[in-house]
Amino acid sequence: MPRFPVRFYSPRGFTLLELSVALLILALLLGSLILPLSAQHEARQWRAAAEGLAEIQSALLGYAILHGHLPCPDANGDGATADSCATPPAQEGLLPFKSLGMNDGRDPWGARWRYRADASFADALSPIALSTDFSAARLKVVNLQDEVLNTDKEYAIAIIYSLGPNGRADGRNALFAASNARYQSGPPTPEFDDQLVWLARPALFARLAAAGRLR
Repeated sequence: MPRFPVRFYSPRGFTLLELSVALLILALLLGSLILPLSAQHEARQWRAAAEGLAEIQSALLGYAILHGHLPCPDANGDGATADSCATPPAQEGLLPFKSLGMNDGRDPWGARWRYRADASFADALSPIALSTDFSAARLKVVNLQDEVLNTDKEYAIAIIYSLGPNGRADGRNALFAASNARYQSGPPTPEFDDQLVWLARPALFARLAAAGRLR
């Protein structure tokens, strides 16, 4: 009976080219998943910043109702309001989150919220009244085209802003001015990512009047 040679077959392995193609496809698939997750995380941070700013505005109004004036900025990093904000460095500083009854004073990117108040509305010795007028600071808010967003009769009485993802003040927000100060607010760009809101006198007067605290 004739004998035939016995042949053993082993599975063919992947070639280097095939492995490279497979790794490339895997990398593309992972990249397509990571990018949307990153974009979602960034969008959540911007939403959290907007919600945080709204919470701070409410806290400032509540503080004014309780104390008859706005708090001064935190001048030394302890989270508490300074005794006076008529002169630097307390004129502009950090949000006094502890004085506002808040648990944390940081924005979604980990930096402390920035805060400035008009000294006339943050004078503990002179409660806010209908006759309270703006100080020499005259806080104006402008857009990225440098157009003023509030009127000359209604300057901002408080400015609050986040430093954004880059962790630094951008545009006019980086330039402190003791009087005729201008701060910028606008959508994020490669050069500007601060997120800023301000408190207007009519809103404060309305809340104080509703609480029976306006003379």
